[in-house]
Amino acid sequence: MLSVLALSACGQKKAEGGAPPPPEVGVVTVTPSPVAVVNELPGRLEGVRTAEVRARVEGIVLSRNYTEGGEVKAGQVMFRIDPAPYQAQLASARASLQRAEANAVSARQKAERYKPLVAVNAVSKQEYDDAVAAAGQANADIASAKAAVTTAQINLSYTTVTAPISGRAGRALVTEGALVGKGEATKLTVVEQVDPIWVTFTQPASEVTRLRRAIESGAVKGMNGGAKVHLYVEDGREYDQTGKLLFSDMTVDPTTGAITLRAQFPNPKRELLSGTFVRVKIEQGMDENALTVPQRALIRNAQGASVLVVGTDGKVAALPVKAPQAIGDSWVVTEGLKGGEKVIVEGLQKVKVGAPAKAVPFKPAGAPTQASEQQAASEAKAEAQPVKSDGKQG
Repeated sequence: MLSVLALSACGQKKAEGGAPPPPEVGVVTVTPSPVAVVNELPGRLEGVRTAEVRARVEGIVLSRNYTEGGEVKAGQVMFRIDPAPYQAQLASARASLQRAEANAVSARQKAERYKPLVAVNAVSKQEYDDAVAAAGQANADIASAKAAVTTAQINLSYTTVTAPISGRAGRALVTEGALVGKGEATKLTVVEQVDPIWVTFTQPASEVTRLRRAIESGAVKGMNGGAKVHLYVEDGREYDQTGKLLFSDMTVDPTTGAITLRAQFPNPKRELLSGTFVRVKIEQGMDENALTVPQRALIRNAQGASVLVVGTDGKVAALPVKAPQAIGDSWVVTEGLKGGEKVIVEGLQKVKVGAPAKAVPFKPAGAPTQASEQQAASEAKAEAQPVKSDGKQG
C-alpha cells in the first residue's frame, strides 16, 4: 500500500508540473465591408456675400436707421448724412443748365438768321461760321450743365446710405454727429449674408491624389450627386443640416501643400456665425471592400502601427499595418491585412508573440452572454407562472 501511495503522489506532482493551458483571448475575424471614405478637416465659416457700407460723400451723420445685429433688406436706409450742401449744389447746377439752354436759343436763332444772308453776301462767310460755332458751343454747354445736374443728384442721393445687400448688419462704426467722407470713403458698418453660409477648409493634396487614383482604379466608388459634408461646431455638436461641396480649387498652395475646398450649408435660424472655426467631415467616396479593426486592437509605437493575430497554428503573430483613418470605434486598415485574420481585441496583455493562444469570439461589453440569456429566460418563465390566493406561486 505504501508503494502504491508513493507512485500515486509522484504521478500527481508530474501532472501539476506540466505546461499550463494557453491563455484565452477575444478575437474578431477581419472581413471586407463597405465603408465611406471620410476626411475630418478644420474649417472656418464665411458669409456668402459680405459688403462694407461706406460714406461716399462728405458730411455730418444725422441718424442711424437700423438695429445693430439685425436683418436688413437690400435698399433699406441705414444712415442719413446732412443733405443741405448737396441740395444747394443741385440747385446751382439746375440754374447753370437753364442759363446754358437760354444761351443756346439765342445762338441757334442767330445762326438761322445768318444762313440766308450769307447767300446774298449780306453778311460775311466768317460771321456766319462764327454764329454756327457759337450755336454748337451753346449745345455743348447744355450737355455739360446736364451732367453737372446728374452729378449733383447722385451726390445728394449718397446722403441717404442704404444696404447694398440683404443680410445681417454689424455694429455701427460711427455715431450721430460724426464727420464722415473727409478725404476717404469712411467705413460705417458691414452687412453679411449668412443664409446660406460657406465653410472654407483645406485638404492635403496627397490625400486628394490618392482618393482620385482609388476612384479611377475602381477600389473606391465616387459619391453620387457630389460629396456630402457634415459640420461640427465648437462644442462638438453636429449641425443638423448637411452641406454640399461647391468647388475644388485644384491649385496647390506652395506654402502648405494643401487644396482649398468650400461647402455651403443652409442657415435659416442664423445659428452659424461668420468667422467661427469649425470641423467638417466630408464623404468623398465609398470603399466597398474596406478592412476595419476595433480601435483597441491597434498597437502604436515608435516603429508604427501593428496588430496581434492568432494564426492557423494557434500561435500569436504581430502584423505591421497602416491605419490612417478612424471611423466610429474602428480603424480602417489600408495595408497589412488581407481579410480572414483573427485579430486579438481582448487579452493583449496576456500573450506574447510566438506563444500559443486560444482564440474565442470577442463580445463587446454589454453584449448578452449565453448564461445571461438563460437567466433572463428563467426569470421570464417564473413571472409567467400563475400566483395562488395565498401569495405563493403555483
